[in-house]
Amino acid sequence: MFGMQEEVEALQDEDSPIVCADAEAPPTLCDLCLAQVCRSLTRLCSRRADGSMTLIRALLFPQEIADRLLENMTAKGILNDATVGIFRNCRDLRLRRASIRASPVSAESFRLALCPHRLQEMDASWVSSGLTGADVISGLASNPECRSSLQRLSLSGLRLDWGSLEDRGGVRVGFSSLQGLRTLNLAHMDLQDAALEDVCALPRLETLDISCTAVSMLTPLLECKTTLRSLVAHDLRKLDASPSSLLLVFSQLRSLRHLDFSEDHFAVDVGDRRAADEAVRQLLEGSPQVLPLLISLDISGRKRISEVMVRNFVESRRGLVFLGLLATGVSSCEVLFTDKNLKVTGEANESQLCEALRRYRDRECFIREALVHLYSLTTDADGAQPDLLKLVVSAMQSHPASLHVHLVATACVFNLTTRDMAEDMPVSLVSSAVTQLLHSMKAFPNNQQVQKNCLLALCSDYILQQVPFDRYLASTLVINWLSSHEDPTLQRMAVAIISVLVAELSTEESALLSKDAFIMKQLLGIVQQKAMVGVVDSTLKFALSALWNLTDEIPVAARNFIECQGLELYEEVLESYYTEPSIQQKILGLLNNLAEVEELQANLMEEDLLEHVLSLLQDPQVEMGVRYFAGGILAHLTSRAGAWTLDEELRSSVLKHLHVSITTWTPLEREMVSYRSFRPFCPLLQTCQPSGVQLWALWAIQQVCSQNAYHYSSLLEDEGLTELLRALAAHSNTHSDVRGLSERILRLVEQHEGQLDNSSQM
Repeated sequence: MFGMQEEVEALQDEDSPIVCADAEAPPTLCDLCLAQVCRSLTRLCSRRADGSMTLIRALLFPQEIADRLLENMTAKGILNDATVGIFRNCRDLRLRRASIRASPVSAESFRLALCPHRLQEMDASWVSSGLTGADVISGLASNPECRSSLQRLSLSGLRLDWGSLEDRGGVRVGFSSLQGLRTLNLAHMDLQDAALEDVCALPRLETLDISCTAVSMLTPLLECKTTLRSLVAHDLRKLDASPSSLLLVFSQLRSLRHLDFSEDHFAVDVGDRRAADEAVRQLLEGSPQVLPLLISLDISGRKRISEVMVRNFVESRRGLVFLGLLATGVSSCEVLFTDKNLKVTGEANESQLCEALRRYRDRECFIREALVHLYSLTTDADGAQPDLLKLVVSAMQSHPASLHVHLVATACVFNLTTRDMAEDMPVSLVSSAVTQLLHSMKAFPNNQQVQKNCLLALCSDYILQQVPFDRYLASTLVINWLSSHEDPTLQRMAVAIISVLVAELSTEESALLSKDAFIMKQLLGIVQQKAMVGVVDSTLKFALSALWNLTDEIPVAARNFIECQGLELYEEVLESYYTEPSIQQKILGLLNNLAEVEELQANLMEEDLLEHVLSLLQDPQVEMGVRYFAGGILAHLTSRAGAWTLDEELRSSVLKHLHVSITTWTPLEREMVSYRSFRPFCPLLQTCQPSGVQLWALWAIQQVCSQNAYHYSSLLEDEGLTELLRALAAHSNTHSDVRGLSERILRLVEQHEGQLDNSSQM
């Protein structure tokens, strides 16, 4: 909950062993139950008159579970003025450790729902909806129990509004009202000297973070010199004190064990840093009697220090366990590698960079610096490094709006997942990384390098087909990028990604994606661009595959294809690429999708087109895939006698050659096509259909069932096709070729069911 506390607690537990949890460990029963409560909150609650929610049937929650419920609601982004209302019930939902970090909770809701609890910890960092530090302080101080029970408080990122506290009810309220406070995080607030003086009057204060505040002097810290053990004072740009006065304050903080006096080395609007830098120099070169208990010092970002200073400091402080030296230029000092117990943030090696990414999660300046060096370090990575990827993902999550972070982080993700490395990492971790890539694409649509990095990382069959993520969002983002860029290399990658993604979308998602003809126009534009110069390359093939997959059982996509003049273009491509079976198969595959849609069959009733398709069906020199889809087009178009608008002799000829040709086909060993469902085959398998139409559908079913009986046998049963097959086999007028093929498929299904029965009995 309190980021600044992590390193302090690490120092306190420096002798404890590190235990790594299994990244793929299943969620606990408690986790699952809390997740279900969060999903069902609206059904479990009723509304008060003010719109806030209350549990309809409140049970007495164990205190730890109540804390975790609030934490889950915060993490899932569902905590707001309405939902936080369930915690007004202090009897059944008793909170001790409350986190509402970055949630839209107003001052009134905070007062009503959280302040009545006997809290020990409160994290209200970066809360929106106008909640101020003054609101939090006065609200908590209004509860007599909280005045003594509250030990940890984080207000990072809030506006303090210190002056308003003096006017509330005529009673003086401040930090000093919360007498039990031991840990206080006031980073990124409008904290000034007067408020700091009040803070330092706290009798038990041990840990204080005043980073990025407007404090101009540190002398108030002397009021808590006997209790203060950890001081985080990163990037104090308003600090106005001489080196001697700073060192005088430090020298009297004799209980201090951790000091963070680092600075943002990227900042340009800062005052004179020389006084602070000189104080750091004197501390490094001075006697160990200054801050005698110090075991952790962070001076990252400060440039005016030397390796000699660092060596002297480390050698004189034998108990030192941490030294922050990122962006100082001295993290390669030899003395830093002699003590195995000394942890260092820097850029000298992977260990130092990982330490930096862990400790500086909330500091953009240091995350940027560490990622730049990590990118260089991982450029030639040759093995899976899930720990590194996890740190990069965490950095992206912590800085969702930082272009600087995402620019480098997306490149790091590519380095860490390329060359099949993603396959050797936990799927959940890779999924999180892909989710962050999509966020980067969405957040920075106009930055070409970010987009390029994301496309490079996404262009992986394993990631696109095996890793769970929002494929619909990914499809829309890649299509949008494609519309405004023409770089050939990136265009190839983008089209390749789309061709795989659309095949992985659900039917509902594909239909939603296809409502707008925009995607169809983009892909057809690429096909036309390539066809105009007669080129055969992977970009053309990927575009054709994407269009084929996009129109599969999606009538709205098929209509858009025709409305965008796709049919005319495809007829030209089919003729001009007559020597390219891979192109022909993709063209005919899409035309087969069109032929499945009854209302669009009239658009295909062109004599020249059908005679050309018929010639492909009959030619034994043509590849089987081409002949198969040619047969599918003809089977669908001839299946509805009443809709046939061409010469009847042509239909009879097509049906005759369809039957004859299919009887010569032999099953293929390789997979030629996959089906989402067999529904388009149902009209073709009616007993009244011509034998050629029936044979094509049966041959297709036999082909896929013989290669994947487990999937397709179940599909046949679920969609009612086994009944159609039995009807065909039993009907007196069924052609012997049709009956024989129907019976073979039924035997395949029965064999599969028998194998399942045998395996279930073992």
